[in-house]
Parts: sequence; structure tokens; C-alpha cells
Amino acid sequence: EWEFVEIRQTGITITKAGISFLNNIPIRPVDVFVEGSVVGKFQQGVIVLGCANRVNNGMEQRDAGIKVGGQGCTTIVIRDGKLMVPPDWNLDENMPEVAYRIRKETELTQDDALIIGGGDTVTSAVEAALTAALEMF
Repeated sequence: EWEFVEIRQTGITITKAGISFLNNIPIRPVDVFVEGSVVGKFQQGVIVLGCANRVNNGMEQRDAGIKVGGQGCTTIVIRDGKLMVPPDWNLDENMPEVAYRIRKETELTQDDALIIGGGDTVTSAVEAALTAALEMF
């Protein structure tokens, strides 16, 4: 209905309008693996731009990921310059190597939230992360 995709006998393609729509969604996938902090064999990270202030204790994101078949989600934000797993677990102090890698690989800002979905399959990890991210809007 929105003409974001074209469906033909040769296959399905994304239209220019579809690409524009995807580019304007404030969610960006990132490849990051946080051993010991995210449940599940597979992980998928997404940065939710401008939504750090919507994160309370991270349980909302965890629950959203579980509801769609993931094993859970870990949410990471920057508070007072520190990389935190809400409400009060300081990654900079407790896992400095992981915190450094997350900062370097994701370019997370204090306005953004990083959600890492975990699952038994790649698909369940992706669905967990994206569902948690979309529920922040």
C-alpha cells in the first residue's frame, strides 16, 4: 500500500521510497558481542537514536525481546559519561575491555540506547532486538 516494495515474478525489490523510509528509521544495526552479559548463543545489537531518556531499568526491553521468542535483551546507555546497564551496573568499572569495544564499535552517544538481543538463533536475536527497539517509540 505504501509502495515501499515492488513485487514481480522476478522477485521483490525495495523502491526508492522504501529505501528512504528505512534510512529515516532511528534504529541502526550494529555487530557487537557482549560475552557474559547477554543471554543466548546469538546476539544482535541495535542503536536506538535519541531514546536513552526512555530507558528506565532495561526490563521493558528485556521483556519485549522475550515476548517474541528471544532469550532476552540487554540495554546499555551512557549516564554521566559512564557506560551503564540500567539501573546501576557500570560497564566501565566491571568490564572495561567490553566497554571500550562497545564505545569504539558502536559510537554510542549519551542520547542513544544500545539494545542487544539474545537468542538461540540469529533470527530470534534480531527479532528480540528490533522488537525492543520499536517498543521505545
